Amino acid sequence: MTERLYYHDSFLYEFDAKIAAVVPDDSRTALVLDITAFYPTSGGQVFDTGWILSGNEKFRVAEVAERDDGTILHILENAPHVEKGSEVHGKIDIDRRRDHMQQHSGQHVLSAAFVRLFNMPTVSFHMGVESCSIDLDTKTLTTDQVEAAENLANDVVLQNRPVEIRFVTQEEAQGLGLRKMPPVERNKLRLIDIRDFDLTACGGTHVAATGQIGSVLLRKTEKVRQGWRVEFVGGKRAVATARRDYTTLTESAGLCSSYIWDLPQQIHKFHEDARASRKSNEQILQELLDLYADRILRETTEQSCGIVVTRVFPDRDLNFIKLLAQRLTRQSARVVALLAGTAGQPALVFAQSTGQPFDMGALMKDALAQLGGRGGGSKDMAQGGPAKTEGLETILTELATKLRT
Repeated sequence: MTERLYYHDSFLYEFDAKIAAVVPDDSRTALVLDITAFYPTSGGQVFDTGWILSGNEKFRVAEVAERDDGTILHILENAPHVEKGSEVHGKIDIDRRRDHMQQHSGQHVLSAAFVRLFNMPTVSFHMGVESCSIDLDTKTLTTDQVEAAENLANDVVLQNRPVEIRFVTQEEAQGLGLRKMPPVERNKLRLIDIRDFDLTACGGTHVAATGQIGSVLLRKTEKVRQGWRVEFVGGKRAVATARRDYTTLTESAGLCSSYIWDLPQQIHKFHEDARASRKSNEQILQELLDLYADRILRETTEQSCGIVVTRVFPDRDLNFIKLLAQRLTRQSARVVALLAGTAGQPALVFAQSTGQPFDMGALMKDALAQLGGRGGGSKDMAQGGPAKTEGLETILTELATKLRT
């Protein structure tokens, strides 16, 4: 089994090893080494990346995975020209490793803070590309509790407490007061000890002292099935996130001609103005539709079958022609409206006044048989989306003629 160098030294970024096996992995190739400093995805922490050097060749390590039997696979981007037993040199991507150390150690501090303050245990941890999250076993979580945990976590960071690694047996661990015991029994447990603050079993990479975490910034919370999820970032990620947030707020404030702290008030005002504008527009639309329907009915000659209205509106959408059809069929007892709108997604609406003998659903089926598309409806109202609009006016005229005969 591969010896895991990161178990003892998270700051070891280069090492020498021998290839224990060359394993095909789908379309890529994976190497098994006799020793490694590369961390495989495990315990919520994502894998290291880096390079493996063999002679004059350099291979990118794109992923590191651990099999159920404990075998660590170093999955390469390109197929190497190496054989079992060859000596290689490994180099870890330092920036990625340090970022993971800050996030994972920050998670230990944050999880311990929630336990110490509110007895809220962490049930899972996820490390993402942009942010991390912990799921807390609690039914409620308030803003004040989140801020208190964040403050305590950053106090511990500022105190620069030592973070030590030690190994104990399962039996020894029982009496040490671990924050969380691992679900799988092992002969030896690797403990991460944040001096006088947190002690828990963990196989991940960590800082040597809490000051190296830099900071812990809580981002948002949300209710999930198993409790509450808290999103956070630590270290340089926290700085980058804060910078991005500030830039976004500054640009947004500039668009509003205000300071960033006035944005909530400005956005609230925009919503109120938009709501008032929509209400005003809706009222104007209703009045316009009434006038439009009245004019159309006055301009259309009533025949033995009633008043048959056919219109194609190149600058109107489905909502407009549907509302107009409703107005037309309510203003007179003997109206059939065959309307089309071609603004944006083309639409058809066929409607008749209640009591008329025709079948709008059947007419829609006839129209779409020629135009393509989908639609349907009832005897008095049907709508559809034609696939094409060529010949639309001609088809509506033919359907109207069919009704009159």
